[in-house]
Amino acid sequence: MPIAIEEIVLNQKLTGKVALVTGASRGIGRATAERLARDGAMVVVNYATSADEAAAVVHEINHHGGKALAIQADIAKLADIKRLFRESIERCGQLDIFVANAGYSCFKPLAEITEEDFDSTFAVNAKGTFFCLQEVLHHLSDGGRIICLSTIGTVLNVPGGTCYFGSKAAVEQFCRTLAKEVAPRGITVNLVSPGFTETRMLMATMDAEAHQQLIGMTPLQRFGQPADIADVIRFLASDEARWVTRQNLAVDGGIISR
Repeated sequence: MPIAIEEIVLNQKLTGKVALVTGASRGIGRATAERLARDGAMVVVNYATSADEAAAVVHEINHHGGKALAIQADIAKLADIKRLFRESIERCGQLDIFVANAGYSCFKPLAEITEEDFDSTFAVNAKGTFFCLQEVLHHLSDGGRIICLSTIGTVLNVPGGTCYFGSKAAVEQFCRTLAKEVAPRGITVNLVSPGFTETRMLMATMDAEAHQQLIGMTPLQRFGQPADIADVIRFLASDEARWVTRQNLAVDGGIISR
């Protein structure tokens, strides 16, 4: 469920900032867009195919006094990536925060992964994120914020996740190196690794027994909510996180420690 958006209040910490969130039409991406908007940022809601859902996010934000617009782009396609950033700058005038949230999930034993599975997963998660990071460097303001989504699966290594976890492990390496490259510009680069979070993608793939098993693995004994992840992303996007870079924050109810 999307987080409730309160009416815009004074002294918002992201006022005057522009944020671009990929894959923002649902789940963690939607919660992030709404959270950043609630703190005063103008938000570009990126989506690949879910035009109606993206429009609903924009409507919700604007209805409650925030500022948002939607731009379609499939980040598996380099031309779409370039257009996404170009249109964002044309329509918003600047870019201060970039959240690479869009992802593709494939869970099968390694022996069953097809070439199509591999290509689809890496096209979005690894290649798409890589070229988004490359493109954002041409547009992001000095002192800006880059936050990429990974997963605790790169540490937890749940069977069936080889392809998905491998693609996210690549993103983790991109960010660790990029953080050093852009540090002279005052740009921070961090990762957020969610644990088991109640999103449509996850909940549709499990039965009641699996549901309870995953809760049992979590010390705080519940599934995360998209808002739990969005709140941490908002922190990393703010000036409060100015001394935080090259970090991978596990937001998972205590399952792993990095």
